[in-house]
Amino acid sequence: MAFATVTTAVGQAVQEWTAHDSQLLIFAALGIALIVVLIARFKLHPFLALVLGSAFVGLTSGVELAKVISNFEDGVGGVLKEVGLLIALGAMLGKLLADSGGANRVVDTLLAKASGNKVVWMITLVAVIIGLPMFFEIGLVLLLPVIVLVTQRSQMKLMRIAIPALAGLSVLHGLVPPHPGPLIAISAVKAELGTTLALGLLVAVPTVIICGPLFSRLAARWVPVDAPAVAGGIDTKHAVDLSGVKRQPSFLVTLLTIIFPVVLMLLKAVGAIIWPDAKTAPMIRIFFDFVGQPLVAMTLAVLAAMVTFGYAVGFTGSKITAKLGDSLGPIAAILLIVGAGGGFKQTLIGAGVGDAVKKWAEGANMSVLVLGFIVAVALRLATGSATVATVTAAGIVAPLATSLSPTHAALLALAIGAGSLFLSHVNDAGFWLVKELFGLTVGQTFKTWSVMETLISVVGFGFVMLLSLVI
Repeated sequence: MAFATVTTAVGQAVQEWTAHDSQLLIFAALGIALIVVLIARFKLHPFLALVLGSAFVGLTSGVELAKVISNFEDGVGGVLKEVGLLIALGAMLGKLLADSGGANRVVDTLLAKASGNKVVWMITLVAVIIGLPMFFEIGLVLLLPVIVLVTQRSQMKLMRIAIPALAGLSVLHGLVPPHPGPLIAISAVKAELGTTLALGLLVAVPTVIICGPLFSRLAARWVPVDAPAVAGGIDTKHAVDLSGVKRQPSFLVTLLTIIFPVVLMLLKAVGAIIWPDAKTAPMIRIFFDFVGQPLVAMTLAVLAAMVTFGYAVGFTGSKITAKLGDSLGPIAAILLIVGAGGGFKQTLIGAGVGDAVKKWAEGANMSVLVLGFIVAVALRLATGSATVATVTAAGIVAPLATSLSPTHAALLALAIGAGSLFLSHVNDAGFWLVKELFGLTVGQTFKTWSVMETLISVVGFGFVMLLSLVI
């Protein structure tokens, strides 16, 4: 009798858990739908729509009233702490790059060496090089002036140039070390860094080609828009104001200034590979770790740009200061929207949506590579965070990775990384960053950015599975 009672209680608990789990997913889906409708149908500002969507999910999911507010605030603070400062510094650097004539110099050089469809492949190559050590958000704000000016000069549609750049940055960010997502997955499943790096590049190259230059043909037809009037605070429709510029920076100086933060971040990654144990590492690695931090690297890059794109071209100190100040006003709305996107993401996590997906995955019975990919996809859809998806999915499948060979452990890390990129939508701060920087509507962002991210995820995972069959 006692055993039967216990069994019944366990069965009831499972049923209650399943019902609660389903309710959480329904409320999350309704919250996402509410945000889309408020923006697309009622033309509500995205910031307010995200605030209302977060409130709906928090209140309907049974979270304490005080936690509804604190979860949203923590999400906003977390995103702005990590991304907001970098966007601001990137806008400063982009403003000096444009107003000094440096962006014109890069575009003129690129178009002189490539014309027609070759321009698309050139911008893809630049994005891959920039994206290897650099966070997606930083690479995007750095390349933004180049993307829009190349679009204008080549007389192509915006998506023909933007999608290859976005694909190059996104694929490298999600699949290739030293980016945080791949490093987290590598550590969790005990894969070898060198093996994962080599296989990651093997997967990344064809994925970028398919989802960048090739997909951009379709994206440009689906959303045939031109360069926005203002992109990241830079006026792209009018001639660049070169007043005060006595001599434009050379192509070499411009290129070195742009890749300066890239080199600093790359040095940090190289130092970690050469001296993996930070406790016994020499001072040089500690120095690389410091200057390679994104915030430090971007701050130093802005200071360098004040010289190369400021004093060296003839700007006075007051004019440089004015230009830096002018770069911040236009991105204020972008920062608020990106921050609110982070708040919505944290609201979903605080409501337990991520835990619900985790519980489901722990009871699944399938191939470890497929499981890692599917769990990462589910968490990405539920929370909007590629990092949360990677961390949680890697933690779930880590016990299953102990019997894998070093090669297949590396492939598991890549499968998780591919899943974490699936379908960026309204709960992802990156969705709003792309939308606002390129002046797109919500629908246009779904047709281009969201489809591209989904394609990257599926194609990348397809190459991972292909490699698992042959090695």
